[in-house]
Amino acid sequence: MLKRVLAISALLAGTASAQSAALKSLPQFTAADVHPAPYRTFPFANGGVLRGDRYVWHQATIVDLVAAAYGVSTDMVQGGPPWIERDRFEVVGLADPKTSKDDLKLMLRSLLADRFALVLHEGEIPMPAYVLTVGSNDKLKLQESEGGSEDCVPAPPPDPPQKDAPIDAKCRNQTMADFVIALHDFAGGYIDKPIVDKTGLKGAYDFEIKWHGKQTYDRLGPSEGISIFDAVEKLGLKLTLETAPQHVLIVDSVNRQPTPNPPDVAKLLPPLPPATFEVATVKPSAPDTRGFARIDGNEVNARGVPLKFLVTFAWDLNPNSNDDIVGAPSWFSDDKFDILAKVSSDAPVKSGPRTPSIDIEDLREMLKQLLIERFQMKVRTENRPIPAYTLYSVKPKMKTAVPTERTKCTEGPGPDGKDPRKTTPILNRLVTCQNMTSAEIAEELQHIAGGYIYGPVLDKSGLDGAYDFTLSFSSADRTNGLPPPTSNPDSVGSDPSGALTLYDAVSRQLGLKLVKEKRPMPVLVIDSIQEKPVD
Repeated sequence: MLKRVLAISALLAGTASAQSAALKSLPQFTAADVHPAPYRTFPFANGGVLRGDRYVWHQATIVDLVAAAYGVSTDMVQGGPPWIERDRFEVVGLADPKTSKDDLKLMLRSLLADRFALVLHEGEIPMPAYVLTVGSNDKLKLQESEGGSEDCVPAPPPDPPQKDAPIDAKCRNQTMADFVIALHDFAGGYIDKPIVDKTGLKGAYDFEIKWHGKQTYDRLGPSEGISIFDAVEKLGLKLTLETAPQHVLIVDSVNRQPTPNPPDVAKLLPPLPPATFEVATVKPSAPDTRGFARIDGNEVNARGVPLKFLVTFAWDLNPNSNDDIVGAPSWFSDDKFDILAKVSSDAPVKSGPRTPSIDIEDLREMLKQLLIERFQMKVRTENRPIPAYTLYSVKPKMKTAVPTERTKCTEGPGPDGKDPRKTTPILNRLVTCQNMTSAEIAEELQHIAGGYIYGPVLDKSGLDGAYDFTLSFSSADRTNGLPPPTSNPDSVGSDPSGALTLYDAVSRQLGLKLVKEKRPMPVLVIDSIQEKPVD
């Protein structure tokens, strides 16, 4: 054990030679497949779970992998080259099915140092963060857990729907480190800074937490609404925004290209058999069923969802687009269905808090096969000319970037701290990007504004270099009826409500223009489909 502790310390010593020597003392994957991640319409890191003998990460950046390997939030991974938070990778490691979570972290550390030549060290950086502490009254409403599965997920919405019902999460076997991660996920719209645990609580607990989403809370107000801060306080805890030195991991160097996979990796990690549901029911929804979909352990439960929603997820299409799917019948977006399905009963149990035992990429394939079978679908993918956006330059207004900054976009104000959302609420989107090339701007537009941009944007701006900018606009649901972009960027007008489309914002604030043009793009062609699912 002492040898392992010393090896971990060497991995944080900040020198490549020390870290290389330390690798030999840490557990390692029997084999590992590391490669760039495939394109996804809305990419997000998911995985970090040992299913059988496979430890898998999908769509993970180096920041995601370092955070997982060292058990910290991604906000606490600082430094590194500009691409560290943007390039995405697939990681599959072979390990004994009984490997502990702590050993999996050590294996991931070994992999990062071995395949990416990662060198990092510990340090302190003054930064704002929400600090979780025990409240002054010391009346904790946390019950010591007796063990069992680790879980902290919101319950499905009530059926029939209840107006302004709070979100309700029952958390089981949660350490405060686990809860901090869950809390950051829960607090969308409330918290844009990391959360640090300073409760001093060392055990695992069972508890229930209820709160209203930010938009609902803003509408209800403090007299009727429950903010995430109120919800935490009811547990006997407290969240406080502080600026103070925070313990962080600082990346000194890392290679952009991982070393090649071993020549025998295909033999050691052969493709698994196609994932299938052990049992599944598909039936039309009852009238007025409130739509939701969730994964609960080894079960998939969806109610009141249109077939279009299911198809766009399974085939990784943009759900807002009307051009990605050809040949869909008139009922495709209107008829709603319930699905209850589960994977094999011997599927691996959860290996982390809030982690489903169904792999997201496996779920796409399982759902694809289920829909084809139950709706008797005959489909194919081909390239067809459809409307898509192209980015042109007019009079660029963006600031030249500092080349060492990370390439990324975040929701919120830029360095000047100005937030137009406070004075003009209809401008409810505020995106700050740094060190982005024009090609990266074109790619990012779909991710930050899926309600406007339905597919990849082609960059024809001819701009060199990288830029910083802040983009303020109204979400697509608040600009219905406003005109789409034209080939003339000067033709944009003002809306009396103060709403501003993404297209107008790009033109006015960035000096660029988005033009809708037809070009060949992959589409899903439905040759035949039946409305009633087979039994």
